[in-house]
Amino acid sequence: MQWQGRSVRKSTGGRYNPSCGKKRREIGSAPAETHIGIERRKVSRTYGGNSKVRALRCEFAVVSNTKTGETKKVKIEKVEENSANPNYVRRNLLTRGAIIRTELGPARITSRPGQHGVINAVLIE
Repeated sequence: MQWQGRSVRKSTGGRYNPSCGKKRREIGSAPAETHIGIERRKVSRTYGGNSKVRALRCEFAVVSNTKTGETKKVKIEKVEENSANPNYVRRNLLTRGAIIRTELGPARITSRPGQHGVINAVLIE
């Protein structure tokens, strides 16, 4: 958890005079780092008392074929490429924009698994 409010220091090195202290609502959360594995999700409380579903482990993706217009739920085999971080390929982390190998072929993830709780992808031809 990390506080995401304004810094106490100015760019010149001087200090702001804080009108109030740090608040719980200003605290962020650790990244979900969704892996390939048996389905596991976590529901977390968000701003305003709402909830967010975070996918911690996923083994299936909802893959759409843009040419035929059909959508299928298929098993994820492995992460082929991830432009967010090259180490994510080794660790099989699923993020938006990652290219995964599925039963239908390679697909690009279009959803944000750590924010949405599901993995949607489009087939790459």
